[in-house]
Amino acid sequence: MHAVVLVALALKLVWSDEFNGPANTPPDPTKWTYDLGGGGWGNDELEIYTQSAAYQDGAGNLVIHVAQNSDGSYTSARIKTQGLFNTKYGRIEARIKIPYGQGIWPAFWMLGDNIDLVDWPDCGEIDIMENIGKEPGMIHGTVHGPGYAGDSPFTAPYTLPGGVPFSDDYHVYAISWTPDSITFFVDERAYYRTSVRELPSGTNWVFNHPFFLLLNVAVGGDWPGDPDQTSTFPQNMLVDYVRVYAIQPEL
Repeated sequence: MHAVVLVALALKLVWSDEFNGPANTPPDPTKWTYDLGGGGWGNDELEIYTQSAAYQDGAGNLVIHVAQNSDGSYTSARIKTQGLFNTKYGRIEARIKIPYGQGIWPAFWMLGDNIDLVDWPDCGEIDIMENIGKEPGMIHGTVHGPGYAGDSPFTAPYTLPGGVPFSDDYHVYAISWTPDSITFFVDERAYYRTSVRELPSGTNWVFNHPFFLLLNVAVGGDWPGDPDQTSTFPQNMLVDYVRVYAIQPEL
């Protein structure tokens, strides 16, 4: 891993959601839509995504509510800006208090807006924050593209001092995205940078076109494993805000 070198940046807010709506109202339909249903989502996940599991709490948060139902099934939500907002380069950040427990898999991430034309991973994927419950003090920043996806992406972990669980408090998860690099941050600390210069021979950098945003909490799956007797439900992911900035070097 290379040392992360930062340049001072000027930021201009171009899109945001502060989730300041009334309690029990859905997220702004002009900004967010939904992935719905189950079927494993390519990762052998257990949850069924529903629209009702994403709502504002009236205290400035989006809630993604994860529940275990009486029949043993799990419900959660996966919301996205696809078809409503895309962004290309900039600083993308969210302030989030993640849920916890074995089998819980919260994420704040991005997909290329051409996914319906070229499929995954040719569209590109940027995972600004992922956590799996069996690693309570660690999050991961990752990019996937053609030839560096699935089990061989560009990725790095970040651990809080003392291994404090991320679920104990809100943290700001962000990327700074330029035409040839992506830098990952937690609470303004840059911990990982990947760039076009690191690509395997014969592969392409696919992070030079617009992407849309996603927020979700999965349950189970190949990476986190399934919930067990230590897992507790319901769980909530609380999102204070999502903000997108245009960036340029300061003069």
